[in-house]
Amino acid sequence: MRAAHFGPGSGKIWMDDVGCSGSESSIFDCSKREMGDHNCKHSEDVDVICSGIRLVGGSRCSGRLEVLYGNTWYTVCDAAFDQQDAEVVCRELDCGARVQVLGAAAFGKGDTQMWTKEIQCRGNESTIRLCPTSNDIKCSQDNNVGLICSGYTDLRLVNGPDICSGRVERQYFSKWGTVCDACWDMRAASVLCRQLNCGIAVSVVGSDWFGVGSGEIWADVFDCDGNETKLPECSISSWSRAECSHSRDVGVICSGESILL
Repeated sequence: MRAAHFGPGSGKIWMDDVGCSGSESSIFDCSKREMGDHNCKHSEDVDVICSGIRLVGGSRCSGRLEVLYGNTWYTVCDAAFDQQDAEVVCRELDCGARVQVLGAAAFGKGDTQMWTKEIQCRGNESTIRLCPTSNDIKCSQDNNVGLICSGYTDLRLVNGPDICSGRVERQYFSKWGTVCDACWDMRAASVLCRQLNCGIAVSVVGSDWFGVGSGEIWADVFDCDGNETKLPECSISSWSRAECSHSRDVGVICSGESILL
């Protein structure tokens, strides 16, 4: 969103250089300049659009699902929630792909009211508010649904001769990391090449092709059928930091030309 999306304000500018991890309970717990100390103009006023959903009791992209209806937060029954619903929630929260849906209050019982209508998303909605709902079902806080999203937000190929070949790197929020070759196959490579508008996958290679990376090593296994348009559409069968080293960083070579059918 651009600065002053809702128009510039007036009066005192109170906060500048605010840095949050996302887990703080209050914005005042984030790092920032002294209150009132800034080098901004009102043309740079920040704007926020809040989602009506949140994940509680876990991390930024995992936890007990709660939805806002009116002015009240509700937990959601595990019997009323499925994988397609989770895909929409992860997308809406900018948390990447759906990894796992967990029932039986895996992230603890909520202390709010219970949302008992079944949510019926197709999986391609931009927000859960666009999903239809069905009749009420009986449920208790023992059956709060939770979910885990991958958290990754971008992908790229680096250290190759062009943008369509190189070492695979994934971005987890602001941090880039590599991908373990034990977790990658030609079907995942085909989807990545398509997502990057780089044609078809030619080969999956090891670190001896494009060198070793640095930072985190991601070991999520993408279960793609090869026809998806982007990796977030693939399911993930594990979510871990397996015993991989940068000597096993995977690379992908794409054809470099989009195939029009």
